[in-house]
Amino acid sequence: MSEHRKLFKSAGVVSLFTLVSRILGFMRDIIIARVFGTSLAAQAFVVAFRIPNTLRQLIGEGAANAAIIPVLSEYLRNDKDEKEFWHLANFLLNFLLVTLAVITILGTIFSGLMVRIMAFGFLDDPVKLELTIRLTRIMFSFIFFIGLASYAMGILNSLKHFAAPAAGSCLLNITMISFGLWGCGRFSEPIVGMAIAVLIGGFLQFAVNIPVLLRDKFKYSFTLDFKHPAIKRIGVLFLPRLVGSSIYQLNIFADTMFASFGNIVGETAVAVLYFANHLIQFPTALFGNAMATACLPTMSRLAVANEINKLKETLIMVLRSLVILIIPSTIGLFVLAKPIIKVLFEGGKFDSTATALTSGVLSMYAIGLFAYSAARVISSCFYALKDTMTPVKITGACLIANIVFNYILMWPMKAQGLALATSLSSLINFFALIFCLKKKIGPLGFRKVVKLFYPVSVISVIMGLASICCYKYFESFFKEGICLLIAMIVAIIIFVVLGICFGIFKGFRLRYEIT
Repeated sequence: MSEHRKLFKSAGVVSLFTLVSRILGFMRDIIIARVFGTSLAAQAFVVAFRIPNTLRQLIGEGAANAAIIPVLSEYLRNDKDEKEFWHLANFLLNFLLVTLAVITILGTIFSGLMVRIMAFGFLDDPVKLELTIRLTRIMFSFIFFIGLASYAMGILNSLKHFAAPAAGSCLLNITMISFGLWGCGRFSEPIVGMAIAVLIGGFLQFAVNIPVLLRDKFKYSFTLDFKHPAIKRIGVLFLPRLVGSSIYQLNIFADTMFASFGNIVGETAVAVLYFANHLIQFPTALFGNAMATACLPTMSRLAVANEINKLKETLIMVLRSLVILIIPSTIGLFVLAKPIIKVLFEGGKFDSTATALTSGVLSMYAIGLFAYSAARVISSCFYALKDTMTPVKITGACLIANIVFNYILMWPMKAQGLALATSLSSLINFFALIFCLKKKIGPLGFRKVVKLFYPVSVISVIMGLASICCYKYFESFFKEGICLLIAMIVAIIIFVVLGICFGIFKGFRLRYEIT
């Protein structure tokens, strides 16, 4: 099986479990929306969960994606290094256990301070502030379990095992769904039950990886060998990535801080941004994150072998694939934002006003969908080349741009302005990464991506107009859910038919061997 076929197969595995996880995530968000709406409890939960969740992305996924995989890939080039591979894996596990334990303890102690900084606007509402702090203390141990899950993901992805790590997030969503339907009612404050579900789900997300690690000859031993030659290389890669992840998380903190000023952007802005952002993450995770996860080991191996031309071919192939997958998703989410929000969330405490606000925010997020997804893949290329400083510098500049855009746009556009600011900063990030990568390794062949972008965009616009007209036409005959389903089916058919007519699928082999 060729490298590109293996990459697509790996991406397909990740995409499959991501699809299942995102569907479950939709069910989870529907339950949260209908049980809690955009109420005080929902806003407190969103902020409280965001604190340990962003630290997870900072400590866990930053190491797994940028530092662990490129270095461990070197030890998998021949069998004689297998013992060293597992020795290094044990060191990383022990180091992470100590680090996560310290972070968890400190985070629990200083939860009040973090909430006051992150959600500054909550200071005017003592009840909301107190509930947010209490939920943060309950959920902060989530970082310990999910950090271990991210470690397991890094080890298993290095070994080309993608199923178990990708399946883990399904267990988190299943746990939250179960508590939302049956468990939360057993608590005097139902939102506390949802916080406990997060803890249980985090543990299960790590536990699902243990059988696969044991099957691959993992044997735990306590070692903190700081003199191991690979440690310095991991540190060189990890520290800049840590700074880069910090900057990215500061973007999220900045958005949350601006959203907490309810007197400017609306009292429900925190919850509205949460629901819209989770919807936009569906195509991002399904296509962008899956491709980035799957292509990093391949790119790392090509970089180690100094096969730069093949590395460029792989990058362009992935970006062209994202054009075909993400652009129609962008148009579809933009034109069908209100029907999607109405069908998925409206009901219970989530009323028509919340639908209108959330759909507007979703449309603004959709503008930056391709930029965000493609930036993840391009960043993986930098990591494979063991260059983590360039993405850090670019992300830092984009943080400043995001804050400036937030401040400018929050006044005239309210919550929609915060979403548009995120999209604009994502576009800047994408173009800057492309420019710097070209300077680093020479011409990328990016014209192939641009050449495909135009016909796909035209087809997607036609598809979008047809889908919204279809929805409006059938709205008089069927319920919203059926109308939306018909509109989506029509959109897919139109895109595929016009895509074949325009020849946008040429150069892509859609059939792959299964081994």
